Amino acid sequence: MIESLLKGLAVLEREALDAVATAGDADTLEQVRILYLGRKDGKVSAILRALAELDPEIRPRVGSEANRVRDVIRDALERRTTELTALAGRPREGPDDLTLPGRARWVGGLHPVTRVIDEICRIFASLGFTRARGPEAETEWYNFVALNTPLDHPAADMQATLYLSGNILLRSHTSPVQVRVMERHQPPIRILAPGMVYRRDAPDASHLPAFSQIEGLAVDGGVTFVDLKAVLGEFAHRFFGPETRVRFRPSFFPFTEPSAEVDVSCIICGGSGCAACKGTGWMEIMGAGMVDPAVFEAVGYDPQRYTGYAFGMGPHRIALLKYGIPDIRLFHENDVRFLEQFR
Repeated sequence: MIESLLKGLAVLEREALDAVATAGDADTLEQVRILYLGRKDGKVSAILRALAELDPEIRPRVGSEANRVRDVIRDALERRTTELTALAGRPREGPDDLTLPGRARWVGGLHPVTRVIDEICRIFASLGFTRARGPEAETEWYNFVALNTPLDHPAADMQATLYLSGNILLRSHTSPVQVRVMERHQPPIRILAPGMVYRRDAPDASHLPAFSQIEGLAVDGGVTFVDLKAVLGEFAHRFFGPETRVRFRPSFFPFTEPSAEVDVSCIICGGSGCAACKGTGWMEIMGAGMVDPAVFEAVGYDPQRYTGYAFGMGPHRIALLKYGIPDIRLFHENDVRFLEQFR
């Protein structure tokens, strides 16, 4: 009797495996599962329920084989389910339609602001400036105090600083890099410090809460405002064109004295006046000035021996002027239709 029962289980196993292998869709596979493993009428389930009626001497062996057959069928059902799922996700096979137009592969390119930063750095590198970097999370000392800006100074409020914890903040300009370089090195120094800065500004056509900035610093004996004007004039001519005119207007920055706003003749109208320059013929591109002696004292330089100049510009704003873009937010919307113009 036991041999006939075991032989019947072997036949049942082969039938079930064949039915699983030939099932062409999920519905058919579910019918196979119900036929063999269904709780109520499944063939293997019926054998397992009938074990109680068998002679105790043969019950363990038949029960063990029935459990094995059940597990084999269950594993086969799971594998076939995975296979059918994979087949359903494949594209329909067929010959290629050679009449369809070819799809050109999209080629990436540098972001327009990155292009501007690289071009600015190349120009100043040819003028003897070395690129320097610093941390984006700074202390109040480097971001304000060492730059002649007490924490109760209105200039500190104007920058709407983003604090992380305690006296740690996201830098509001890249000027802290200048302080760190002067702490580590003695003059002569000529550096350019590009990087991201952060301020509590609401995004609009001309403002972003996170944007790039480039600051420059030159320190040596006998550096004058004439040197500053010569360097920035040369930069403007190389970047915007040889016909570009440069204008310096008196201004105020805590860490430079005297200070100036630097304008260039409008690159759109050539200085005759248009909507872009609001009819003035000029466009502001950066702030600059001679390093305040208090900054030299903060880093241990002798202000009687050394002088220097510093300047800062926003590559986003420079890119707006260079490419004639009306809204700074376009740079960060990740619209491929806009960005592919600069490949």
